[in-house]
Amino acid sequence: MKRRVVVTGLGCITPIGKGKEEFWKALTAGVSGIDYITKFDTTDHPTKIAAEVKDFQPEDYIDKKEARKMDRFTQFAIAASQLAVQDAQLNIEEIESERFGVILGSGIGGIETFEEQNLKFLDKGVKRISPFFIPMMITNIGSGQVSMFFNARGPNSTVVTACASSTNAVGEAFRVIERGDADIMITGGTEASITPLAMGGFCSLRAMSTFNEDPKKASRPFDLNRDGFVMGEGSGMLILEDLEHAIKRGARIYAEIVGYGMSADAYHITAPDPEGKGAARAMENALKDGNIPYNEVDYINAHGTSTPYNDKFETIAIKKVFKEHAKEMCVSSTKSMTGHLLGGAGGVEGMACVLAIYHSIVPPTINYETPDEDCDLDYVPNVAREKEVNYALSNSFGFGGHNATIAFKKYHP
Repeated sequence: MKRRVVVTGLGCITPIGKGKEEFWKALTAGVSGIDYITKFDTTDHPTKIAAEVKDFQPEDYIDKKEARKMDRFTQFAIAASQLAVQDAQLNIEEIESERFGVILGSGIGGIETFEEQNLKFLDKGVKRISPFFIPMMITNIGSGQVSMFFNARGPNSTVVTACASSTNAVGEAFRVIERGDADIMITGGTEASITPLAMGGFCSLRAMSTFNEDPKKASRPFDLNRDGFVMGEGSGMLILEDLEHAIKRGARIYAEIVGYGMSADAYHITAPDPEGKGAARAMENALKDGNIPYNEVDYINAHGTSTPYNDKFETIAIKKVFKEHAKEMCVSSTKSMTGHLLGGAGGVEGMACVLAIYHSIVPPTINYETPDEDCDLDYVPNVAREKEVNYALSNSFGFGGHNATIAFKKYHP
């Protein structure tokens, strides 16, 4: 028999706030975290803007000596996990460690470390490469370090499916508890790829916004004048827990996770299927898994990247799945405020869905000024909306044609 899985803790490090309260206050107020890049000289980069995490001090969360052995993406993961564990009021000493696991998502991993060490190698030779280069860079080290930090000896894994990574991670963690392999999972995603090489690569793809004149208006999902995504960084973590375990310890329950769907476009390495078939199938699979009638979904946190193709084709996919109900639902893209956290996006956006359910408020899509006839749904333009949310979906789609959808439900005993 499948076990019920609930969300009992939330933690994040984002461009619009650290911790659940700061993040939610900014998200519902329509605050943008996008500005000019401060981490490196962007003179030669066509895109000069991103959503950086400002004022992050790793030693606030991690021993200073240990933090130096970690890439920024791992530091984010540990910090957000700490905030989530605190929010869930978990007593680590009392948890059965073999029933406590970690599954995280990251698309690129330690790219900052890779770039720094490569420059050292080219400048000073092989003997100057750090002995920590490999264990700092590898993408799985985030989940490995989080498990060591919390003595979580249960299922441990990392999902790498580009921008779908952390939504897939949440789904896989859900499955682990559902089938009885663990009682508690730390899950979500992390990314720190605002670096010269990574930004240059996305610029070469012509996937990024070049609206450098007004950074806070650059991420414009579903708007006619959108011109590409804006890079973000950070981490979003959820504590998933077996319902009986959560009740037994008197945990606060934010929402229930009830469905998980995934699919492949099998179409193109970067472009989405123009008929939205893969995205639609992921949503349909999540609805089927959760036994959810399509006309009972109240909110979708869209992938909504602000690229011309994604927003049009995601809209097509939503209309394909939800038929006449598509126009009745709220669909918003919080990337308009946080930027696109790549493999970390689904963790932060899953949090947004859970908080929308818990507080009965739908976050907006900011910078929505000029409607596009190809994007004709209710995108909750510019201002958050009070609305009871019983079911919410979180969509993430990644290069390679990866599609993932999580379905959350208002908790009822």
